[in-house]
Order: sequence, then structure tokens, then C-alpha cells
Amino acid sequence: MKAFVVALTLFAVLAAQLAVAETPEEKGLAIAVEKDRRDNGFGDFTAEMTMVLRNRHGQESRREMRNKTLEVLDDGDKSLVIFDRPRDVKGTALLNITHKTGLDDQWLFLPALRRVKRISSANKSGSFMGSEFAYEDITSEEVEKYTYKWLRDEAFAGQECFVSERFPTYKNSGYTRQVVWIDKAEYRILKIDYYDRKNSLLKTVLHKEHKKYLDQYWYPDEMFMENRQTGKSTRLSWKKYNFRQGLTDGDFNKNSLKRVR
Repeated sequence: MKAFVVALTLFAVLAAQLAVAETPEEKGLAIAVEKDRRDNGFGDFTAEMTMVLRNRHGQESRREMRNKTLEVLDDGDKSLVIFDRPRDVKGTALLNITHKTGLDDQWLFLPALRRVKRISSANKSGSFMGSEFAYEDITSEEVEKYTYKWLRDEAFAGQECFVSERFPTYKNSGYTRQVVWIDKAEYRILKIDYYDRKNSLLKTVLHKEHKKYLDQYWYPDEMFMENRQTGKSTRLSWKKYNFRQGLTDGDFNKNSLKRVR
């Protein structure tokens, strides 16, 4: 019995030492892996989106879009964004094919030209359709796309959060780093600060009004991206999520861009 107690004590000491020995990098990665695990298994979904662009003088323009997303188990997810309104952008569509490693593939269909344009790897930091979201902001957030470092725990928006840095592995990223707030209870992203290539704060996005779907998956009703250097902002609102609609790879290729309605 004494030997058993001694063994338990040694095990407890070793466990405590291992917990202390976890580096900020290891903890940051573990948080990202757990978030990714909780997001897996949704299959596919469709949703409607409203984008409101606001300039520094308070003038606004509005766009109506649709989204289709397909989960890919061994790689990054695929998505298709289709613009319905206003008339001057109607039929414009963006296809995202995200990869866990290597460069993502993105194509933009311009209906006025009946042309599919590839977004070059050097232009992922460019503005998506005049918004404060860059092309690289609207691909799926695969764990392998970043390295990580836990910074601290703190409260944000009434939630206890992990605060971690993540550093893009993509060499042409417009960001040196991002600081991410993830709530401890459900591993939902609540806020991201984006730092530009000069390591100055460029943008902040807030994810708001999360709702739970399929008794497991949390998605925000709103993403509010503010450019901290220009005063411009973009509010992206989501509604009418429908999951497991039977989408396939055939819905996400360059030919599908020309068939969008």
C-alpha cells in the first residue's frame, strides 16, 4: 500500500512538472488544435450574407451574397461566395479552395467579362471586393497555416478567454502576426487583431452573436472588421444557415463559377 501511495505521489509530481513545462508555443498550438477538433464534422452548409461597407465619413454601401461551404476531411475546406445585389456586382463569384499546407487556390468570376480570374499568390492581402476583408481572410482557418504562441488568459466581452498569437506560414501574407481571443467555454473566436508587415495594428475583427447548430457547431451572426489605420469598416452578417445539403466537389470548381445563378 505504501508503495502504491508513493507511486501516486510521484505521478502527481510528474504531472505537475509537465504542466509547468508546457511552453507558450505548445499551449498556443494545443488551443488551436482543440478549436479545430470542435469545428470538424459539419459536412457542408449554405447561408445568406449581407455586407455593409462604411467609409471614414460614414457613407455606406450594401451587398447581398450567398455562401456555400464544403468540409474536406484531409485538406482545407472549399467555399463559394456569390453576389446577388446590387446590380453592378450581381453574378460575381469567388471560389476558395483552401489547403492545409501550401498555397490556397482562389478564382474570381467576373460576369461582365464572362471571365474567370485567378487570384495570384502575391495578391492575397488585397481587398476583397472593396471591403476591409482581404482575400486571405476569407479562406478556412486550418491549423497548419500558422505557428502559435499563447500570451495570457483574460476576460473579453464577458467571457474568459485564451489570448494567443498566430504567425502566418504563408510568406506573402499581409500580416506579420494576429492576436486571437478564443473563449474557454466553447472555443469560439471572439476577436482578432491583425498586424501589418510593419508590425503595426492594421485591423480588428469582432465575431458577435454566436449561435449553436447541430447541437455542436458555433457560428457568429456577425463579423465586424474595422481598419484601425483608415477608419473604414465592413459588417458581414450571416443568416439562414442550412447544413448537410449534399454539396459535392463538383459544386466547387472553375466550371461551377460560370454556372452560378
